[in-house]
Amino acid sequence: MSLWESIISSWQAIYSNKLRSTLTMLGIVIGISAVVFVVSFGRGHQANISGIFQQMGANALYVMELTTGGSSSTPASGKLTLEDAQALTNRNRAPSVHIVAPMTNTRATVSYGNEKHILQISGVTPEIAQIASYPISNGTFISYQDILKRASVAVLGSDAASDLFGKENPVGKSIRITGRKFDVIGVVDDRTTMFGRPDDFVMIPLSTYQSKILTQTSARGRPVQTIGVQAVSTEEVDAAKEQITAILRQRHHIREGQDDDFRVVDLREIINRMNQVLGIFRMFIGSVGAISLVVGGIGIMNIMLVSVTERIREIGIRKAVGAKRRDILSQFLVESAMLSLSGGAIGLILAWLGCLLVTGAKLGDYSVNAPMSIDIAIIALSVSIFIGLVSGIYPAYRAARLDPIESLRHE
Repeated sequence: MSLWESIISSWQAIYSNKLRSTLTMLGIVIGISAVVFVVSFGRGHQANISGIFQQMGANALYVMELTTGGSSSTPASGKLTLEDAQALTNRNRAPSVHIVAPMTNTRATVSYGNEKHILQISGVTPEIAQIASYPISNGTFISYQDILKRASVAVLGSDAASDLFGKENPVGKSIRITGRKFDVIGVVDDRTTMFGRPDDFVMIPLSTYQSKILTQTSARGRPVQTIGVQAVSTEEVDAAKEQITAILRQRHHIREGQDDDFRVVDLREIINRMNQVLGIFRMFIGSVGAISLVVGGIGIMNIMLVSVTERIREIGIRKAVGAKRRDILSQFLVESAMLSLSGGAIGLILAWLGCLLVTGAKLGDYSVNAPMSIDIAIIALSVSIFIGLVSGIYPAYRAARLDPIESLRHE
C-alpha cells in the first residue's frame, strides 16, 4: 500500500468515527492552541517591550537619588545636583559618557481657559530629546537659548495637549503652570505604551523650572531628581556606569564600604527582568500545554488500540491477500499521525483566531500584539505529527504482529 492510499484510508477511518475522533483529538487541540497562542503573545509582548526601551534609549542610563530606605525619592532632596551632571560631562574622567541630561519634575496644576488638570511638570535640557526619543509632531523642542534665557516656554505631551486643548492646535497659545504664564512651542507625538499615560506631562527649560516653579538649593548645589546619560555606544554602557559611579561617589564623599546615595538604572537590566518574568509565564502555560499534549497522545494510543481490536478481522483479510507487516504497520502509524495532525491543525486555527482577536486590543493604554509567524505553525504541526507517530507505534506494532489465521477466526 502506498503512502497516499494509507492517508486516504486513514481519513476514511477518522471520518467514519467523527465523534470518537473529535474527543480523541481534544487534548492535542488544547495543547497546540495554548502553546502557539502563548508563544505568539510572548513574541509580540517582547517586541513591544524592546520597542519601548529602544524609544527610551538603547544605551541610556538614568542616575536617580535614593532615600535612606533605598528607594527612589519623589522630591529632589539635594543628593543629586546640576553640578553632579556637569561633572559627568568631563570627557577625561568619563570617556564613555556621550550626553548628559539633568532633569527634575513635580506635579502641578496646569490650566488653559476653563480647563484645569494636575500634570507632571518636567524641567529638562535639550539633551533629553537625544537620550529618550521625544518626536515632535507639531512645533519645536526646548533649545539652548531657552535654557540661557530661562524662557517661559513649554512642550506638551500628546495626552496633556489633548486634555487641555482637545482638538485645538496648542502651539502659539499660552498655558498657566501654578499661575505663571508659559507659551506652548511644541507637542510631542503620541508615545502610548504599557506604562499608563507616559505623555501626560509638560516639559519646560530646567533653568526656568529651578527659578520659577521649585526654587531649591542645597549645600551641594542646585538639586535635580534624575540625570539621564547616554553612553558612547551600547558596548560602552557598562564602562559608562562604572565611570558615573566613581565620579559621584567621589563628589558625594562616599567612603569605601559605604552604600551609595544614588543608583544607576540600566535599561538592559529592566528588559532582562521583564523577559525573565515573561519566560516564567510562558514556561507555566507551556507546561499546561505539554500536559495536554501528553494526555492527547495517550488518548490517541488508547483509541488506536481500540481500533486495532475492532479491525482484527480486516487485518487478517489484508494479510491473507498479501499485505506484509510493514504495510499494516505503516497504515496504523499514518492513521495515528493523521489523527494527531488533524488535532494540531484545529488547535493552530484556534490559536490564530485567538491571536487575531487579541491583537490591537487595549489593556488600559497598552496595545496587545500577538503575531503568529510561519515558523510557529510549522513547529506546531511537526510536533503534532511526532506525537501521533509516537502514540501509534505500539498499536501499529501490535496490529502488524497479529497472526493472519487467528485474525480471520476473530468475530
